[in-house]
Order: sequence, then structure tokens, then C-alpha cells
Amino acid sequence: MDNSAQGGEKKAASYGEPKLNSLYQTLILEHYKSPRNQGEVENPTVEVHMQNPTCGDEIKLTLRVEDGRIAEVKHSGQGCSISQAAVSMMTQLLTDLPLDDAGQIAGRFTEMMHGDEDAMKDRSMGDLRALAGVSKFPVRVKCALLGFDALQEALKEIGASS
Repeated sequence: MDNSAQGGEKKAASYGEPKLNSLYQTLILEHYKSPRNQGEVENPTVEVHMQNPTCGDEIKLTLRVEDGRIAEVKHSGQGCSISQAAVSMMTQLLTDLPLDDAGQIAGRFTEMMHGDEDAMKDRSMGDLRALAGVSKFPVRVKCALLGFDALQEALKEIGASS
């Protein structure tokens, strides 16, 4: 009986930080099941619709911009837990941010999805850091980036209309 207990301990220890991984999985599922800022902004400054044809994920992002800041942001769509949780977390960070800061968050998240260790530790990323493990699964990176791709497109459109 001691041998099997020891084997179990070694196996659990080899997976790294199970409590942290569990916390991150819980956070992702919570955002997926109860997304923040879901819906559409009335009279948006910009509206962007993005799809991932590989898996069928889709996101519609609407933003209202006032005085160079994101006054309101909402999302709608459907897809896997990664794409939907990522856009929910993203919208929480964006409200009341200057447009430049929103662009920096999008860039930083993209760096994190491509394995940048510093981006994974960046506290300004908030709950988005829970998605750092997705970078180990290239097929899922596009899912996580879908909302950020929509944000970057929205920022381009806003810049073009200014």
C-alpha cells in the first residue's frame, strides 16, 4: 500500500503546480459559463465580427469610444470555452482604458500566447494570465486570440475614422 501511495505522490508532483492549474481552469470555466459584458453596445463607435473557420468560434465585439477611451465594450458570439472566456476576461480589462493601452494589452496577450514568459508574469494582464497554458497548444492559440484579433481590428477602424 505504501508503494502505490508513493507512486501517486511522485506522479502528482511531476505535474507542477496542481492547485494553481486547478484555479486557472476554474477561472476559465467561470468566465465561459458566466461571461462578463455579454451583449451589444447601443450606438457603438465600432463593431467587428470575427470567425475562426477552423473550429467555428465566432465573436462580435462592439465598442463605444469617448475622448480616446473605451467607454463601453461588449461581446457576443459562440465557441469553445477558451475563446469565450478570453473575450470575457478581455472586456473586463478594457472598460475605461485609453485606446493605446487597449492596443498594448492586445499585443501583450498575443506575446503571451506565443510563449513569452515575461508576458505570462505581467500583472497588468489580470485574469488573462489564467490562459497562459494555452500557448502550449498551438491549435487552441487561435481560439484564445479571436477576441484580441477583433479588438485590434476595431482599433484600426477607429484610427482610420479619426
